[in-house]
Amino acid sequence: MEMQLQPLASACHVSGQLFVEGCRVASQLVSLKTGEVVRYDLLESEVNNFVAEGVVACRWVQVFKVRRANENPDRALKLTAETLFITLADPSAEPTPESTRLLQFLALMLERKRVLRPKGRSADGARNVYEHAKLKQLFEVPRGELTPEFFIQVQAQLSVLVGEPKPKAEAKTEGATPPVATPPVS
Repeated sequence: MEMQLQPLASACHVSGQLFVEGCRVASQLVSLKTGEVVRYDLLESEVNNFVAEGVVACRWVQVFKVRRANENPDRALKLTAETLFITLADPSAEPTPESTRLLQFLALMLERKRVLRPKGRSADGARNVYEHAKLKQLFEVPRGELTPEFFIQVQAQLSVLVGEPKPKAEAKTEGATPPVATPPVS
């Protein structure tokens, strides 16, 4: 799963006010009618003034940190399943039901790809602990029931992010005669 998205903005999409260290930023991934997925960052206080021009696939709140001089902002331009997981799993990001569900699914997917390694459960048993294979960083993901409803909801979120699967081309059978089996000659 890959998408091209902009990194965290430096100003509120609604008010234009610059983000300052420690302010609360609400981020939303929105699928526009054109099929493009766009990230909108706004001050948490401006959330009620924001009208999405598409379907909101995921939202989260994080505390703004000023980029260090040696950080490469282009690194965040390519949003993959791995970087989305790291963004949603950041302890400063406040979870929503949508982001928690997506985080749980991404953890399963990245575990299967061997990007994450399961390391057991948290002390209270409420979260699964994973270690990132390359970063050696530990991430805690809320445990959840992997029910059919869970996967239906995740499928709906993913279809907003990456689009609906294309229907398989149906074979044209109109006017065509079915193959006739001929008996073997003895």
